This record gives sequence, structure tokens and C-alpha cells, in this order.
Amino acid sequence: MALVDLWNSSKTELANKHLKQIIAIAGDGKLLDGNDASKELRALFRLVPSEKLSSYGHECLDNSFDSSGLALQDIINEVGRRLGYLVEDGLYRGKKGVSGHDGLWTLKNGRKILIEVKTTDAYAIDLNVILEYRKKLIKENQLVQDDSSILMVVGRKNTGALEAQIRGSRYAWDIRIISVDALLRLMRLKETLDDPNTLSKISEILVPKEYTRVDEIIDLVFTAAEEIAKPDEEDLDDDAGQMNGDLGYKEKPKFTPVSFHDKCALRIESAFSVSLIRETRSLYKDPQGGTRFQIAISKSHKNASYWFAFHPYQKKLLEEAPEAYVALGCGSENKIFLIPLQVIAEHLDKTWTTELEDRMYWHVRIKESNDECYWMLRKGVQNLPLTQFLMQP
Repeated sequence: MALVDLWNSSKTELANKHLKQIIAIAGDGKLLDGNDASKELRALFRLVPSEKLSSYGHECLDNSFDSSGLALQDIINEVGRRLGYLVEDGLYRGKKGVSGHDGLWTLKNGRKILIEVKTTDAYAIDLNVILEYRKKLIKENQLVQDDSSILMVVGRKNTGALEAQIRGSRYAWDIRIISVDALLRLMRLKETLDDPNTLSKISEILVPKEYTRVDEIIDLVFTAAEEIAKPDEEDLDDDAGQMNGDLGYKEKPKFTPVSFHDKCALRIESAFSVSLIRETRSLYKDPQGGTRFQIAISKSHKNASYWFAFHPYQKKLLEEAPEAYVALGCGSENKIFLIPLQVIAEHLDKTWTTELEDRMYWHVRIKESNDECYWMLRKGVQNLPLTQFLMQP
């Protein structure tokens, strides 16, 4: 049985196995370029949550085993996909006349990063070999000299010797280094964010830049920290006063953060018989079918109501999927309205909006009344009944 089938049928059992054991039951148990074991392992990595992917990465470094370096290469490429790059897997073992790079990552702006994974820097690394990979790809028109670079992903944090080696070469502005641990943490950071501008800055941070002036780094640190601290309902709570009259409130309700995205995702996984991976704080995806789920959550407010904000960038990301839903978690994961994107889109011009200097968003407000739940729309517009979209226990 293929690893993906085992994951879908016996997720807990497979998740409890060490990576070495998993490789042993993949295909013929040996990782070779293009063979079934390689294909099965890469397919599994596409499905596992980031916590498990990180665990596999650390296992390759802390408990070296046969093929651990090859598995780490696949893990790093999967991390690249989750960071938002278009990733082309490289070769495990070099072939004469073929570039031996470990991966090729493409940013949305078209810039490419050639990936080289090293489990250790205990031995001197011949930079000329890596640079020849890049030259070959440039010659084959797969890379552009001024719009490409090299990223070395290393297992050890103590990379002083390698850094000195790069600084002393004429290619110092073409190569950057990052540890496996830092790259894994960057992946986890992305999953706590939603704002596309911050996500774009994260992908750009791996591109070589001259940092005499560090404004860009400071900006990334603070914007990421601010977004992590901002809960889902904050936008709506900020302007609740102006909307309260329409909804029958007299005072701005006190805000209390809630967080149960993952619990909602687990219910959706069960209902759709899929494995979801987290792309951002609120966006989840079925990597096999491509279906996306925007999960928004709200505590229960006065008069049995729930408040959500829906942003244009969220709508855009959902529109890129072959099938998409907005999942509204009301109070807990026990009450989820799973609404097709098409239904949401058809009613956006009938609901309230908030427009600020740096963003705008639509209001999705749900109210329970007489055993029915409604999306509260503008005055003069009939509210939309939602009970048909309620997920059953």
C-alpha cells in the first residue's frame, strides 16, 4: 500500500513511525531518482502537517541514517512549497552533463533560487561545483544571471567557516546561507500570518540583499509580530459601534480572543475525507485535490450573534482553487457554517464594508433567531438563511 493510502487510512499509526521506518516501507525501501520510493515519500510530505515535517527534518539531522540526506533534501523542497515558492525537485545524485542542484524555487515575481542542502559543514565545500550548476542552468535558459541566486541550507548553526569561504569569493552577492532550523521556523511563522504583504516579505528575505540599512528587516519583524497578536475578530470589533444600531446593540461588546482554527480543520478533514495542510493562519488546503478552505472564527456575542471579516486577498486566494469554501466557526468547532465561495461572492455587495487607509474588508455577521441562522445583510436586503450550510455532527 502506498504511503499516501496508509496516511489516509491509518494516520496515527504512520505518524508514530520514525522517518527511517517510513522510507523502509516506501516502494522498494531505497530512495533513488525517479523511483517509486521517492515519489511516495514526496507525496507523503505534501500531506503531513508542518509540525510533523519539522520533526522529520530534525530526525534527519539528529539521528543520521542511510538516505537521511536525501530525505532532508525532499523535506527542504516541501518547506519551499509551503513558503509559497513554485518548487522543482532536484536530483539526489549528480549525473554527467546534468545540473546536480537539490532544488529550484521560483518566486511569484519570477526570480529563481537554486537550492543546495548540506547536512554538515564539517568539510570544506567546493563552491565552484555549486556555481557551475547555476552557470549550466543559465546556459540552458532556465535561469537569468541577474534574476537568480543560490541558497545553501545547512544542518548546523555554526557555519562560520562556510560564511568566511563565501565572503572571500567573488560570488558573495549571489549566495546566502540559512540553517535547516531557521527555515523550518520561517515556515511555521508563515502559518501564523494572513496579510499578503507580510507573506511576500518572508519569501523575499531569502534573496541576497545588501543590508547596510536594515529597515526592511525591522519592518518584517514588526509587521509579523503585530499580525500574530491581532486576532480574527479585531477588525470587526474596532468599528462595532457604528454597526451596533443596525444589529440592535447599544454598547460596543468587550472583545475576548478565541482560537480554534485547527479544531475546525479536523472536522472538515473528517467530513471531506481529506488531509489538510495549513497555508496561512486561516487558509487550509487539500494538497491532493486543491480545494481550499478559509476558516474564520468568532466567539459568541450578545443576542446570539457572531462577527467575521472577509478580505479581498482571501477572496483572491480562494478563487485560485478549483473548489473553495468559507468555513465560519461560531463559538467553537461544534458549529461550523461551510459556505461555497460562490455563495459568499454573490452577497458581498449586499453586506457592510469597512474601508481604512491600508485595507478594506466585508462584514459577515451571523445571528440566530427562531431556530434559524442568518447572514445579516444591509437594511432593505433580505437576510440570507444559513442553516443549509451548517455542518452536521
